[in-house]
Amino acid sequence: MVNCVVKNWQGEQVGETTLEMKIAKEDNAEHIVHRALVRQLHNQRQGTVSSKTRAEVRGGGRKPWRQKGTGRARAGSIRSPLWRGGGVIFGPKPRDFSIKMNRKERRLALRTAFINRCEDLIVVENFAEQLSTPKTQEVVAAFTRLEIETGAKVLLIIADNISKNLHLSVRNLPNVKMIKHNCLNIYDILNADKIVATSEAISKIQEVYCGE
Repeated sequence: MVNCVVKNWQGEQVGETTLEMKIAKEDNAEHIVHRALVRQLHNQRQGTVSSKTRAEVRGGGRKPWRQKGTGRARAGSIRSPLWRGGGVIFGPKPRDFSIKMNRKERRLALRTAFINRCEDLIVVENFAEQLSTPKTQEVVAAFTRLEIETGAKVLLIIADNISKNLHLSVRNLPNVKMIKHNCLNIYDILNADKIVATSEAISKIQEVYCGE
């Protein structure tokens, strides 16, 4: 069980919340989190790169010149890999990079990574109503009040639908990524320097994962 301080939009402490999730044992925690990360990165690869072999390149059906008597090296096709415009030897072909991992293992890795980032987790009250108009400077000022360094990579986790004002205020910040609680993933958790989550998002994450 991990205790987290809850702050308001002004950066003041207003309460506490607890996170209680089943995580992997210390012996294999690093291994299972690494497997989940590799799986996510591999599954994002499209695998559509392709090159043509000498059998697929256009042309080359006729022998360029006779076998003997020309003084040149023998050649059977202008589409040989040795020729300019020829086929590619052992070139890339479309393939599936996806890696399988059991659902229970994936969720265990996600819980383990999330709990281990609790030192960098900042829980705030729902602040969507604080942004009456789109204002990026207000979000930057709020992060400063939450003691987040300028330039730090921030993962912002929201519980409900992302409001238009919040979306417009955050989208110009290159180091801030905003996701909903049901889009939580292993890469974003590990990649962020700081994780800012609303108390509602923490409650829903706890509700989904605490029973496993």
